[in-house]
Amino acid sequence: MRIGQGIDVHAFSDDDGRELWLGLVHIPDAQGLVGHSDADVATHALCDALLGAANLGDLGRHFPDNDPAFAGASSRRLLEETVELLRADGYHVLSGDVTIMAERPKLVLFMPAMSHELSRVAGATISVKATTFEGLGAFGRGEGIGASAVVLIEVSA
Repeated sequence: MRIGQGIDVHAFSDDDGRELWLGLVHIPDAQGLVGHSDADVATHALCDALLGAANLGDLGRHFPDNDPAFAGASSRRLLEETVELLRADGYHVLSGDVTIMAERPKLVLFMPAMSHELSRVAGATISVKATTFEGLGAFGRGEGIGASAVVLIEVSA
């Protein structure tokens, strides 16, 4: 068995048309995040944790932010491809835990759907929770959203 940890952070976008995606779920009526792909910090942190656990590098190595092929890419695609990279290297996902760090929007109503979608793609239970920074720092000032993830994987039988 192997453990991996991932972190991702994106600032809020000034583009009113930019959608907010977190944990593969669209968050309606919320300000989107700046990013080359859909900027889903929760899914990106999970991908980084999975890649790290398998010693396969990081998200930027596999899906570079200067590659036009990934411009506006769905994080569902990135997670699917990450899980496939692990499978090809002989691993499968046992479990994961994602923490979203945001002052806004309130996410409690969306977390079950996030857990469901991430779990479905990863093929294992992925829990999702959220926390605020109580007004401290960049997150506390509402300048963006961050996420951290921890995963457990094992060599496939």
